[in-house]
Amino acid sequence: MAKDPICGMNVQEVKAAATSVYRGTTYYFCGIGCKKTFDKEPEKFVGKTDPVQSKNWFAMYKPIVLIFFYITVISSAVVWNFHLHIKEWMNLFMAQFFLTFSFFKLLDVRTFARSYSQYDIIAKKVKSYGYIYPFIEFLLGIAFIIQYNPLFTNIATLVIMSISIIGVVKSVVNKNNIQCACLGTVFDLPMSSVTIIEDAMMIAMSGAMLLMFN
Repeated sequence: MAKDPICGMNVQEVKAAATSVYRGTTYYFCGIGCKKTFDKEPEKFVGKTDPVQSKNWFAMYKPIVLIFFYITVISSAVVWNFHLHIKEWMNLFMAQFFLTFSFFKLLDVRTFARSYSQYDIIAKKVKSYGYIYPFIEFLLGIAFIIQYNPLFTNIATLVIMSISIIGVVKSVVNKNNIQCACLGTVFDLPMSSVTIIEDAMMIAMSGAMLLMFN
């Protein structure tokens, strides 16, 4: 059973009079009238059914969990094999993080920029920043791989991620029902505390590496 987001009626999914797909989620309607009303302003009604809450947490964030798992394993394996230290581990982790996340954003830069402008404090005012941001992440990933000017690279990361987290925190606190653009538009991930943790990790690592800098 599903609930019609317009009238609240319980609808059997297989017998629904009409359906609509919005941000990766299928909504079921008792009649064409409800569907037409929904299609005009879907963002106005999705909060009523709150599909995010009905999904399993792991199922929702599986892409991010797997990415972090792979990045952690690869970084740890390289550090263990070459007898490196925690600083090198964080360097490898951040390189993979930025290259992976920029890859998904670059698959559809235009849609990412539109989604990013909904919550990022810079992208809201400067639309072109949403198009530039994936390339910034890509360049940071390369910089960490080749260990280009570690002081500059870590300061840049600290500043960029600190700015980024402001919009994320505001959206989560205000409970805005918008899509997180951290993995571009390939996956329909809701904005949540997971996104805050993701950005906070990069801020913490870049800060720690600055403290280790000599």
